[in-house]
Amino acid sequence: MGDLVIRASRVVVGDAEVPACVEVRGGRIASVTAYDRVPSAPTVVTLGEDEVLLPGLVDTHVHVNEPGRTEWEGFASATRAAAAGGVTTILDMPLNSIPPTTTVEALEVKRAAAEGQCFVDVGFWGGAVPSNLGSLSSLHEAGVFGFKCFLLDSGVEEFPPLSSSEFSSALAETAGLGALMIVHAEDGSLIDDSLLRGPTYAGFLASRPRSAEEAAISLVLSAARATGGRAHVVHLSDADAVPLLREARSSGVPVTVETCPHYLTFDAESVPDGATEMKCCPPIREAANREALWAALASGDIDVVVSDHSPCTAALKASPDFGVAWGGIASVQLGLPAVWTGARSRGCSLVDVVRWMASGPAALVGLSDRGSIAVGMQADLVRFAPDASFTVSAAALRHRNAVSAYDGMPLVGEVRETWLRGVPVADEDGPRGRLLVRGGDS
Repeated sequence: MGDLVIRASRVVVGDAEVPACVEVRGGRIASVTAYDRVPSAPTVVTLGEDEVLLPGLVDTHVHVNEPGRTEWEGFASATRAAAAGGVTTILDMPLNSIPPTTTVEALEVKRAAAEGQCFVDVGFWGGAVPSNLGSLSSLHEAGVFGFKCFLLDSGVEEFPPLSSSEFSSALAETAGLGALMIVHAEDGSLIDDSLLRGPTYAGFLASRPRSAEEAAISLVLSAARATGGRAHVVHLSDADAVPLLREARSSGVPVTVETCPHYLTFDAESVPDGATEMKCCPPIREAANREALWAALASGDIDVVVSDHSPCTAALKASPDFGVAWGGIASVQLGLPAVWTGARSRGCSLVDVVRWMASGPAALVGLSDRGSIAVGMQADLVRFAPDASFTVSAAALRHRNAVSAYDGMPLVGEVRETWLRGVPVADEDGPRGRLLVRGGDS
């Protein structure tokens, strides 16, 4: 007898939506049976006809910021927001916290800060900076899921960028470890801050041209080709870079790429001047570029969609000057409805969304026990109403500071319940998330 059975007329299983019963035993999926063949369990939950059962999403790009900048975000608030958005696993970025996750000692500080606070499972990226090159193996052995680096100023002085030669050395080092290197790919020499014009979004956009992404991505591809190191381009905003990536991949270069919900949702033409809640780096580009990103997703040229949840205090977003306000969009709770709103209007399915936001990210980082509904997988599940509409209220979101680029935006798709290992995530039950290491739990 299982612990729980969830019965739904629509369940995303593999490459299809099917009616099914999902039996949970000991926190894992014990069986997936026909809708009218209900296994024995003390609790049977039947979803409504307007609801779909999805696997929990895996968001591999989240800035939690704790410790050191906990007033921006913390593990409790970030993971509550994640669960409210159907995300059951996050990977925390190594920067914006103090200390950054660039040493084993700093990793232990971060893990101690997260212990007992997490409402979903949390893993950690390590950072690759000039000072730790040649010693990345210690972080790798400590269980980080890979390494993050910048090819230009990161925005925080404690996480400096790698030069082109340092990047090549770092990628050779991670190749030897069998580790993944994830890269903020913009070329700082092509960023022109003289074009910034206060509250004018067009000036901010012009200051960070497409060529900056393309030059940095070309460097990444060249280094990956030379070293055999696995590289992953984070938060792609420039669709013109897709042919570069496609050509490299077709010739065997080990590179993958992600984009983010905000690049698939917003467009530069619609960003009002002074709306610095929309500021992110690289920037939101034009509507035609957004449509090209959607086409690249549909064709498989973009692998995954993750949030790049990058929150800050309201004060850091208060200035209408795009040269002054902090760059980052807080969206870990809204990724699923934002992407689904855009996907359904373009003829894509929930099967596609699950591939982009659950199974794909899980596979990218080697989390083979989650991201899909199948026997043996962790029973991380989401009750999702794909036709329910709502208007975003920043004040109602669960992340720490009530700032959101999506505030006031109508979206479609409501997360009504999230299960972690077969148990509903609820504030009153307290945090049950585990801290993950590469290859297993902590």
